[in-house]
This record gives sequence, structure tokens and C-alpha cells, in this order.
Amino acid sequence: MKIGFIGLGIMGESMCENIVKKHNDKVFVSDKVRAQVEKLASFGAIPCDNNTEVAKNADVIITMVPKSEHVKEVYTEILPVIDSTKICIDMSTIDPAVSVECANMIKAKGAQFADCPVVKSKPAAIDGTLGILIGADEELVPVIKPILAYMGSNIKYMGGNGRGLVMKICSNAMVAAVQNGVNETMALAQKWGVSVDDYAEAISYGGGKNFYLELQKDNIKNENWTTAFSLENEHKDLGICCRMAEEVGFEMPGLKACKNVYDKGMEMGMGKLDFRSTYKIVKGE
Repeated sequence: MKIGFIGLGIMGESMCENIVKKHNDKVFVSDKVRAQVEKLASFGAIPCDNNTEVAKNADVIITMVPKSEHVKEVYTEILPVIDSTKICIDMSTIDPAVSVECANMIKAKGAQFADCPVVKSKPAAIDGTLGILIGADEELVPVIKPILAYMGSNIKYMGGNGRGLVMKICSNAMVAAVQNGVNETMALAQKWGVSVDDYAEAISYGGGKNFYLELQKDNIKNENWTTAFSLENEHKDLGICCRMAEEVGFEMPGLKACKNVYDKGMEMGMGKLDFRSTYKIVKGE
């Protein structure tokens, strides 16, 4: 089974590298940045000049691109070479409604489509230990799961098309809420003379213990904003979550408070920094 991979950015390059190293058949790749294509070719992938070439040669086509408009653009571009022999897996984080639209477009050609967004960030992409959330027809799951296992260690079926993305957006919104709570209370504790280390240890004794604090404490203390997951990507996801809530008439004041912090970060030109850099905004720096 030949695999095609479109989109070799921060996450995509490592995800694809794991496929190339673990899969026993050809892997075709493309990206707008030619250097990324050449990098994957050095690991054994077959470089392609465009997305259509990837889709034409592959049995399974995986996409990992930044935004809803990019996903729609890719699938519209490759649609002429899609037929009943193809399986499409989009691992991008986009609006669920747009993903369902793409799924319907691909399925109308007789092909199969799954939205399989990932959770965790760059280190897990490198290690092949991502969490992967599947939205697809249930009978497709056992077919694609071995391929997803090249990239992730926790793979969960969430329901039909779009449901993987619904869960991914809810997950990222929760991360932002936890993060904002950590940022605000850590900044307040520091203003009252409590060190970051003492704050983190004290939090670990009770119900406030959380993965974000344990993972990011030293980075925040050392003001390390090197990007594993960018502020602009989290801002995008919070925007999607706001639209999802509006579509069903559900009020989420906590979500809006978090998004206000990210709005400010984008206005300040911090989009390319890691999302933990919102600590500087909350602290008033």
C-alpha cells in the first residue's frame, strides 16, 4: 500500500519521517517548501513536484496543512485523480464543518475520507507517540489504524466524519483554559514573592496538579519560548471553538476569556512564539 504525504511543516515532517522509516512500501511527499521535500527524500521518501502527483501515485493520501482553506484547496486540487481505490486521511486541525464538506466531496468520487487530528506537539511527533482522534465511517478504522500507529500511540475512534475534529478542538480549548489558569495564578503567586518552583510543587500536592504545568514550568521560569506549538495555531483553534459554540447556541465565557489573551498576543506580533509565551501577556510584560 503506497502512502502519500502532503504538508511537511513543524508536525508533518516528523510524522512523515516516522512513516518513511516504518512503512515497507513507497512514500510520496510534497510541500510548498522544496527544502522540506528534499529533507524527507534524504530519509527515503519519493519527492513529487505537486500534490496531484502525490495523490496519483498513492493509495492512501495523508494531508497535514495549517488551515481550513488550505485543506479545501488541497482536496479540490487533487480531486481529478481521486477514485474508489483511494483513502484520504486529513490530520490537519480545521473547522469540523469544512472537513465534512471535504469528506462529502471525496466520497462522491467513491473514495474514503477520515479526519484524524493529532494531540500533543513536536516531541511526540518525533517520537511517534501522538494522540490521534478519528472521525470516519467505522468500517474504515481497522484499515487506517496500522498507518496511524506509525505516528501515534493513543488512537481513538470518535464517530463519523468531523467528530475527530470536534474532539480535537474541545481538547485544545481545554488546554488553553488550564494554561490560562496556571499563567494567572503563577503570575499572582510571583507578585506575592512565591517562586515558580515553590508554586509548582505546592500545586502538585492538590487537585490543581496538571500536565501543562509539569511540562512547561522550567520553560516559563527560564523564559524559553522556543516553538513546539505556536501561539497562532492555538489562536486559530480557539477561534474554531468559538464558532462551534455559536453554531449550537452554547455560551462559553471561559473560552472567550482565553481567546482574549490570544487575541492580544496576535496583536503584539507573538504568533510564531510557543503558546506558553502567553504567560508574558498575563503577567503584564
